[in-house]
Amino acid sequence: MATAVETLDKLERRITITVPLADVQAEVEKRLKVQARKAKAPGFRPGKVPMKMVAAQYGYQIENDVLNDKVGQAFNAATNENNLRVAGFPKIEAKSDDVAEGTVAFNATFEVYPEVKIGDLSAADVEKTVAEVSEAEIDKTIDILRKQRVHYHVKGEQSAHGDGGGDLTAQNGDRVTIDFVGTIDGVEFQGGKAEDYAFVLGEGRMLPEFEAGTLGLKVGESRTFPLSFPADYHGADVAGKTAEFKVTLKQIEWAHLPEVDAEFAKSLGIPDGDLGKMRDDIKVNLQREVSSRVKARTKESVMDALIKISELDVPKALIDQDVERLMEMTRQDMQQRGMKVSDTPFPRELFTEQAERRVRLGLILAEVVKANELQAKPEQVKAQVEEFAQSYEDPQQVLKYYFSDRSRLAEVEALVLEENVVNYVLGKAKVAEKTVAFDELMGNNVQG
Repeated sequence: MATAVETLDKLERRITITVPLADVQAEVEKRLKVQARKAKAPGFRPGKVPMKMVAAQYGYQIENDVLNDKVGQAFNAATNENNLRVAGFPKIEAKSDDVAEGTVAFNATFEVYPEVKIGDLSAADVEKTVAEVSEAEIDKTIDILRKQRVHYHVKGEQSAHGDGGGDLTAQNGDRVTIDFVGTIDGVEFQGGKAEDYAFVLGEGRMLPEFEAGTLGLKVGESRTFPLSFPADYHGADVAGKTAEFKVTLKQIEWAHLPEVDAEFAKSLGIPDGDLGKMRDDIKVNLQREVSSRVKARTKESVMDALIKISELDVPKALIDQDVERLMEMTRQDMQQRGMKVSDTPFPRELFTEQAERRVRLGLILAEVVKANELQAKPEQVKAQVEEFAQSYEDPQQVLKYYFSDRSRLAEVEALVLEENVVNYVLGKAKVAEKTVAFDELMGNNVQG
């Protein structure tokens, strides 16, 4: 039995559940008899253990299970009867005052899903991102692909690709091998010394002063120079201090980039080495990546607009659940990176703002979908999976991967649903196109 629903806050509710002890005891005895049929104890045949021994061994757990079941059934009945959509899980606490004789009572405190009011979409401002893939971007991508296939030759020594020119000094783009030793106030410090250390000048791997101190040296030459470590340098012992380094250059290798020819095209998966096909292939890949990033930016603008025009209270229980989900995702990511998660604290407040936005958006999207019948259709899901499959060598394997697992397909359905919402909002809102430069969109990280 449950009392009337009390409203404690905007979304918080409470009901009192009363359970007759006689009902509990009857169910406990029933379950003990079932348990007795399979109970085992030293000196007794299975199923022949005295009921007192069965009760002593299993009674406490069975009583707890019965109480949980009775309270759960009463709670579900009460919320269904009052048409309440429970957000998260109820907090169940034993009640000690005003409890009728022969009963036990519990207070169930919980939150309900909010009413979501979507404002006037025609008044919402949305920014639609636009970007193009030109021949210049294809050229730039080819340069990056060449650099990914770079190989080095010792400067001054003849090779199949030449000797690197007449300048035998270390220049940007060269891979140098050095010995170095650093001191602070005349004392060597940890991590300040190395032999046969190799790096490429100009890539920014070393501090600018260190690279400048190496530039222009010839093999066998040494140079001593001061170096000021930044205040935020990762090595706390030297951060903000000035050291003196001595660098000795042992080897210079010049970079040879492959020619853009048939062999280069073949290395990129073009069987006949046709350069035109190679450029077309690169363009298709770039356009696919650009399309993905453009959609992501536009979707973010749509979501921001929906949040701005919507009114709702967000259940704390759902935020707490999402905080836990985000923390677990972070733990798993750190573990995959080889980090010791047990040594790393996870302050909940780091995840609260993100969780609150995710939950808020989820509730808004659910309302927009329901109100406008924007559910993902089977043909849309199939088309999305087929689009994923296009970038793989064996599209059929990708199709099988998704359609053989309901949870994987659910992920695709969620993406399609979001796209349906985005397209719906774009059709209603005030949309302004914003052209974004290719490099800005790609974050200066062009992928071929």
